Amino acid sequence: MKVALIAHDRKKEEMIQLAMAYESILAPHELYATGTTGTRIMENTKLTVTRFLSGPLGGDQQIGAMIARNEMDLIIFLRDPLTAQAHEPDIIALLRLCDVHKIPFATNMGTAEVLLKALERGEIAWRTVVNEE
Repeated sequence: MKVALIAHDRKKEEMIQLAMAYESILAPHELYATGTTGTRIMENTKLTVTRFLSGPLGGDQQIGAMIARNEMDLIIFLRDPLTAQAHEPDIIALLRLCDVHKIPFATNMGTAEVLLKALERGEIAWRTVVNEE
């Protein structure tokens, strides 16, 4: 499966902790991340991550393009709900694309862990379900 890992600045350390704790679950999958998040994950784990631009510079949109092409399976985006983001419209667009294309999308540590546990158990097999067009 293709998994995107994104984190706002104040949530990057949480993302590193998540990647370290769930490294064995993430390892067999294709991982994608926005700029600094991807770099930090690779510096702190043995995971290989394809990195895009930083979120504010278009990385969120690059991941959104993969979603639109049906090339992304799961998004973990640890958002900082207490800090205004200059690229908020890009974030909302990413969330909307996930809703339209039925992509599982975690925005906090609790839902991220639930999705990763489901991934570990092989319970995220939504691509085998016929999509309604």
